[in-house]
Formats: sequence, C-alpha cells, structure tokens
Amino acid sequence: MKRDVVIIILVVSTLAVLPPCSLAEDKSPEKQAVQMITPAAQRSIDNGLHWLASRQNEDGSFGSGAYRSNVGVCGLCGMALMAGGSTPNRGPYGKEAALVVDYILANTEQSGLIAEPAQTARGPMYGHGFATTFLAECYGMSSRPDLREKLAKAVKLIVNTQNKEGGWRYFPQRDDADISVTVCQVMALRAAHNGGLFVPRETIDRAVNYIWHCQNDDGGFMYMQSAGGESAFPRSAAGVVALNSAGIYQDPKIDKALNYLMQFIPAEGVVRRENYPEYGHYYAVQAFWHAGGDRWTRWYPAIRDDLIGRQQEDGSWLSAFGPEYGTAMCTIVLQMPENQLPIFQR
Repeated sequence: MKRDVVIIILVVSTLAVLPPCSLAEDKSPEKQAVQMITPAAQRSIDNGLHWLASRQNEDGSFGSGAYRSNVGVCGLCGMALMAGGSTPNRGPYGKEAALVVDYILANTEQSGLIAEPAQTARGPMYGHGFATTFLAECYGMSSRPDLREKLAKAVKLIVNTQNKEGGWRYFPQRDDADISVTVCQVMALRAAHNGGLFVPRETIDRAVNYIWHCQNDDGGFMYMQSAGGESAFPRSAAGVVALNSAGIYQDPKIDKALNYLMQFIPAEGVVRRENYPEYGHYYAVQAFWHAGGDRWTRWYPAIRDDLIGRQQEDGSWLSAFGPEYGTAMCTIVLQMPENQLPIFQR
C-alpha cells in the first residue's frame, strides 16, 4: 500500500516539472496544418466568403455571364461556404448553403441528371459531378426529405453512364471519356460512399484502371486514354486526387505523379501561363494535403501567399469562368487545413 502511494507521488512530481503547455499541446498534423492559416490568410478567406455570399441570387444560385446559375459553379460555391464549418442552416453561411441545396435539388431531373435547363446542351457532366459532390457533402446535415432520393438518382446516373474504358465525358452517355470529367465523377462517387450510399466497387475499379492508363512516363497524366498526349498540371493534379478518392495513397506511381506536380509549385515572381489554374490548384492542394510531409509544408504556404497576392480589393478572385467560380476555388484552397468537409479529410 505504501509503495503505491510512493509511485503516485513520483508520477505527480514528474508532471509538475513539465512545461505547462506540454500536456495540452496538440502536435497532430491537422493541428499544425491549421496553424498555417496565417492572420493574413484568414482575412483573405473572410473577405472572399463575404464577397461570395453577397453574390448569391435569390433562387440560391451563383455564377455570372455564360456560367450564371451553372450547377457546377453553384456546388463549388456551396462547398466553399461550408469549408470553414458551416452546414445547411447552421453557421455563418448556413442560410446560403441551404439555398444552394434548394437550387440544386430543384434542377435535378427525373433521370437523376443535375443541370440547369439552359445548360444541358453544354456538356452537363462537369456540373453534374460537382453538384452531386456538394449534395453528398450535405447529406446527413440537411433535413430535406428529398435530398437522399435525388442524390441516389444522381449517383445511379453516374454509375450507369460509365463507358467501356471506365471513364466519362461531357454527356451522360457511354461514349468516349477524358480524365477531367472522369475525376469529377469519381469525387462525387467517393462523397456519396462516405455518406452511406451504395457505390459498386466495380465502378470504382474500372475508373481507377482508366486513370492509371492515362499516366505518362513523366508521372503526369494525359487528357484522353484513347488519344494519348502530353501531361499537364491541372489534369495531373486531378488524376492524383481521383486515385486518392479511390483509396490509393501509397504507390510508386503516385509518388512519381507528386514529383511531377512539384515542378509547378507557385514561386514569387514566376508567372506560369497555365490553362485552368484555379481548377489545377483546387486539386493540387488536395493531392498534397493527402500526401502530407515536406511536400505539403512547401506547397500550401506557396499557394497561400500566391492567392493572397492575387485577391481583388473587393475580396474576389478573377477567372475565365467568372469571379464566383474563381473565388469559390481559391477560398476552398485556402481553407484546406481546416479539414472540415468529409471529401477533403485525410
């Protein structure tokens, strides 16, 4: 009995001499990542989200010009508003997120295709993929009784329109395929699977096979398996994230792809004329977030500072696809260390 008392005294004495912060300090990768959101980055995020919320239309949609009310842009804007912790009807942007749910569900056809009527002739599978991903992220957070029904139909449409190569393209039909649209559908399927909806393993396996066959010897990815072609930064980042979404994180070919992407790390004073830069960085930050380690600690501060420097005075970011799209993509990138949305979590 006396021996037990001595042991307890020794343990307490040892704890007493430790620095006060040692017991509470959280050295997890996630906690350390959040600390990478500097005060300047947080102001940039806050200003961007405030601007984005101010651009929502009365029907819950977003977008301007040719991309006004585009369901893909709407889904991305909704995810940007939720990336800091808001959910439909809860949090600082809960009202706006709920309105996006309303809008996307109102534009879900009986077939399961999510598309604003005026956009159906313009390759709707991009928009369908992003909108489905958004709905899947909201599933379980919203009390909308029709959300599961329409989300299940949207997922079924993706599964049923996969082509013989294992990919998808612009229209919901089993025709040709490209890596960009394919990645968009894989992300939607992963989000739906995370939410508890059934996704056939065969569908994912065939998509993974398609993506692997798009990888070039330099580690990057070509646009179409059937046509070949050179690697490019945006689609290569997307290819890595799709493989991650399928549960593939450790593989020599993934490592090779990440090395390829590191060639494109933002650098002060270096201007790269890239096609689809927001799209590329949206996927690249996810790829390096999942990779972690030195690549992540180098990539995030570089893109963080680059985006802060390019933000407009009103809080927006410019893009060829409209400032709403650009601002949604950039605020998602900056908020990645928050680790809030299930589809982005490690």
